[in-house]
Amino acid sequence: MSTILYDLNDGVATITLNRPDKYNAFNDTMIGEVKNAIKSADRDDAVRAVVITGAGKGFCAGQDLGDVDERSNITFMDHLRDKYNPMILAMNRLEKPIIAAINGAAAGAGVSLALAADIRVMSTKASLIFASFAAIGLVPDNGVSYYLPRIVGSAKALELFMLADRNHRISAEQALNLNLVSYIAEPEAFDETVKEVASRLASLPTRALGLTKRMVNVAWENSLEEQLDIEAQLQEAASRTADHHEGIQAFLDKREPQFTGK
Repeated sequence: MSTILYDLNDGVATITLNRPDKYNAFNDTMIGEVKNAIKSADRDDAVRAVVITGAGKGFCAGQDLGDVDERSNITFMDHLRDKYNPMILAMNRLEKPIIAAINGAAAGAGVSLALAADIRVMSTKASLIFASFAAIGLVPDNGVSYYLPRIVGSAKALELFMLADRNHRISAEQALNLNLVSYIAEPEAFDETVKEVASRLASLPTRALGLTKRMVNVAWENSLEEQLDIEAQLQEAASRTADHHEGIQAFLDKREPQFTGK
């Protein structure tokens, strides 16, 4: 049985982690299926935005430790390099917006997954748990050591990694204040909020959004001179899209643009 569900509707591909009895904890199969779903969304021109969420009460509880016990001769390094890292890189390289719809608790690799998305929407009944790594004598992985300091700063990231105990949970309100999420919603309004954000993204010029994501991804490593040159290159690419021409024509016609993602 598949460990994820995949649905495409009105330009939005929804990937639902589907191990609700395990609070959607990752096993090797699910890691591979999420990666493959992201790559499918990349290849499909009908997909203009992606939502990742969880089935049941949880978003993702992190790594299924029972699955780890079943592996006898695979090192942590090999597992990360062969399984998790390709999934996180696929998300980073997808030039379409990704929304993490955090419907319930996210811990360990589940937090990493959420932070690797571009936009996060969080239910007020959900929480983020950063103590999962230190609680079992491990270090942060799956990209969370890359994304978290960039969002909250190095000092706050170290505080969350080092001092948060296993009972410490970041609430939706706290996550919003820390800029960890963009939107929070009460449970009864959560699905509609996710739909509204996803629909808005899917209606925008997809290629321009993808180029913007590429630009931001390299900004941290570039000098100002290098970033100015990247902006010039990607602006040239954006100017050649059909959506750019539609945007200009809509402005001249004083109407709302009808972007096609091309």
